[in-house]
Amino acid sequence: MEGISEVAKSKQQLIIEEWNGSSSTKLFKTATIFASPSLSIHRSGSRFNHVWRRVLQAFVPEGFPGSVTPDYVPFQVWDSLQGLSTYIRTMLSTQALLSAIGVGEKSATVIGATFQWFLRDLTGMLGGVLFTFYQGSNLDSNAKMWRLVADLMNDLGMLMDLLSPLFPSAFAFVVCLGSLSRSFTGVASGATRAALTQHFALQNNAADISAKEGSQETMATMIGMALGMLLARITIGNPFAIWFSFLFLTMFHMYANYRAVRCLSLNSLNFQRSSILLQQFMETDQGNI
Repeated sequence: MEGISEVAKSKQQLIIEEWNGSSSTKLFKTATIFASPSLSIHRSGSRFNHVWRRVLQAFVPEGFPGSVTPDYVPFQVWDSLQGLSTYIRTMLSTQALLSAIGVGEKSATVIGATFQWFLRDLTGMLGGVLFTFYQGSNLDSNAKMWRLVADLMNDLGMLMDLLSPLFPSAFAFVVCLGSLSRSFTGVASGATRAALTQHFALQNNAADISAKEGSQETMATMIGMALGMLLARITIGNPFAIWFSFLFLTMFHMYANYRAVRCLSLNSLNFQRSSILLQQFMETDQGNI
C-alpha cells in the first residue's frame, strides 16, 4: 500500500497560474507554472507580447479598452499629433525669442533680459487670473469650443514670439501679448481636459486616465523637442524656411485639433445641445403630444 501511495503522489501535478491586474474585472493571465516533478514555466503569449503589454501599461489606462469610452483612442491619437507639432514649433519660437532678448550679443545685459522675462511672465499670470474670473464657470459645459480656442490662443502666443525679433522697439509689448495668449491656453486647456477625463472614465478611473495622459504627453514632448531641435538646426539663418515650417506645422496643428474635437461624443447637455434637442423634439410628431 505504501508503494502505491508513493506512485500516486509522484503522478500528481501542481499547477500555479500567474494573473496580472489590480481587481477581479481587470485580470489577465500572464504565465502558468507546472511542478510535476520538475518545475516549468509557460508564458501566455510570446515574450515580445509580454514586454509590449508591460510597456503599454505605462501609456493606457488599466483595463483598456473596456475601461474607457470608444472615442478615447481616436481623440488621443489626434491630440498626441497636435501636441507633437506644438513642441516642434516651440523650439522655433523660443529660438526667436531668445534672439530678440539679446542672447549671444555683447550689448545685451543680464538685468535687462531678466526684467523683460519677468514682465512677460507677470503678464501671463495676471491674464490667467482674469480669464478664470470671467470664463471659469463656462469651460466644462463648452469643452469642445474652449478646447479649440485654447489651441488657437497658443498658436497666437507662439506667433508673437516668432515676430518679436522683427519689432525690437515694441519687443516688450509683443512678448507680453504672446504670454497673455498662452495664459488663456493654460487655463482653458487644463479645465477642459478635466471635463474630458471624466467623460472618458467608465470605471471610476479618472485619476488613472489623467496619469496615463500625462505619460503620453511626456513622450510626445520628448519626441517633439528632439525633432524641434533638429529643425531649428536645419533652418537656422534661413527666415523663409523657419516661417514655412512654422506656418505648415500651425495649419496641421489646427487640423489635428479639429479632428480630435470631432471624435468626441459627449453625453452631457449644455445650452447649445439642449437647444438642438428641444428644436428637434418640436419639429417631430412628438411635439404634438
